[in-house]
Amino acid sequence: MKISSQYKLIIFSSIFFTLFYNYSFFTNVIKTYSFSGLNSIYILSTALLLVSFLTLFFTIFSSKYTTKPLLLITIIISAFAAYFMDTYHVIIDDEMIRNSLQTNLSESSDLFSLKLVLYVVFLAIFPSYFIYKLKIEYKPFRQELFAKLKTIILSISIILIILFSFSKFYTSFFREHKPLRYHVNPIYWIYSIGNYVNKSVNSGPIVVKEIGKDAKIIQEYTDKEKKELIIMVVGEAARADRFSLNGYKKETNPLLKQEDVINFSNMYSCGTSTAQSVPCMFSIFDKADYDYKKGISTQNALDVLKHTNDIDILWRDNNSDSKGVALRVDFEDYRTAQTNTICDDECRDEGMLVGLDEYIKNHKDKDILIVLHQMGNHGPAYYKRYPKEFEKFTPVCKTNQLEECTQEEVSNAYDNAILYTDYFLSKVINFLKPYSNDYETAMLYMSDHGESLGENGFYLHGMPYMLAPDEQKHIASVLWLGGEMREDYDIEKLNSYKNKSFSQDNLFHTLLGLFEVGTDVYKKDMDILNDSRKPE
Repeated sequence: MKISSQYKLIIFSSIFFTLFYNYSFFTNVIKTYSFSGLNSIYILSTALLLVSFLTLFFTIFSSKYTTKPLLLITIIISAFAAYFMDTYHVIIDDEMIRNSLQTNLSESSDLFSLKLVLYVVFLAIFPSYFIYKLKIEYKPFRQELFAKLKTIILSISIILIILFSFSKFYTSFFREHKPLRYHVNPIYWIYSIGNYVNKSVNSGPIVVKEIGKDAKIIQEYTDKEKKELIIMVVGEAARADRFSLNGYKKETNPLLKQEDVINFSNMYSCGTSTAQSVPCMFSIFDKADYDYKKGISTQNALDVLKHTNDIDILWRDNNSDSKGVALRVDFEDYRTAQTNTICDDECRDEGMLVGLDEYIKNHKDKDILIVLHQMGNHGPAYYKRYPKEFEKFTPVCKTNQLEECTQEEVSNAYDNAILYTDYFLSKVINFLKPYSNDYETAMLYMSDHGESLGENGFYLHGMPYMLAPDEQKHIASVLWLGGEMREDYDIEKLNSYKNKSFSQDNLFHTLLGLFEVGTDVYKKDMDILNDSRKPE
């Protein structure tokens, strides 16, 4: 089959993109502006505007050698983007792209479904095959250049006519409803890739700035009879309002409620994705100052603790990885049966506790920090995140197509995974208890971010922070202090302010405070426990 001009192909492709890849965009536009009266004309004008803008974009980069490859790549990526936006109502921004690139194959497989196959077949394979087989008749250079300029001028003219004809509507559209543009496919993901590359690509090798080189355990604590043994559990997608410790109607924390834990009911995340939150929470930068480049080029809390030469650190991971946090400390991958001895359908978080006795035995001359990074409540296949015996709340959503399940089924699957986290945290505490005879022990748990479970049509996480609902930012966090460590703090005073608003910005300084580390980078007013510490 032949087509007389590459610009006709571009126009037809732009129409195809607008009609079949932008369900999420037009759904949100209609929610914002009802499809009635003059609004119906305005909404139809956005479709024409999008066609014109896409035509302009593809025409600018068109040539005999680029038109087909550009369209094919855009079609394939846009098909996947349309699936995730239509199904889970996520936004494909630069942080979502970073999170996707740092996701492993096992996690990605949870997103596979028949619906995804249909999107790929009808929105990627079929149109790509059609364009690939299509023969384009190219004219001499001058005629091609004239046709290109004509298409560009026509596209710009239509864009300007629409914007000026409906200026009042588009003033509102661009100023008052900026989030609508986040759903435009493929324009926004193309912009996001550019933004991601700009943030991530460096002109030279990364030089990691050292911080806290003066770190040392404060003199008055160096002669203590017991060393410290602290386990930090980094949770996954555990929102605060699904912990019964925070008043949730279902009993999701039956074991933790039996332990004397301090529950931080108003803890908030630094980001809405693992790739953002995990490095940010260990970073010296607060949320307002943190960005990816700063994070990878500046040492974190683990590095500062290591500078003391009196603290040994181990990171065990049952999630994707440490997102760069544990690059300079001991790291062990517990995502496979080769290292994790507790695996059924997938390797379980509790497997990370196996063998820790040997590590502690071999590092008994120093304080010890062990970080356990959970699989936790990683979605959308929540039903896979817990062993069968933890399926207390039923009926359960048994698919990754969350929109096919009822709200109750999605919630039950998610809550069962919280129940398993409760069991895991209880197991961590009971692992530490015998060590309280020889160590000052503690467990600190903090989730990386929250999760949407269908509220207002949103699922999963990763929305831009300013737009994200509270469910994606309000996270679960608890602290357990054992033996003599507990005696170091005024627990009554700590309980009096535990419900104040805290965030992952506090973690850096709280970890330093727990290990009684003195350094210029430590801010005691950011240490959650400082006000309740008893004088030595």
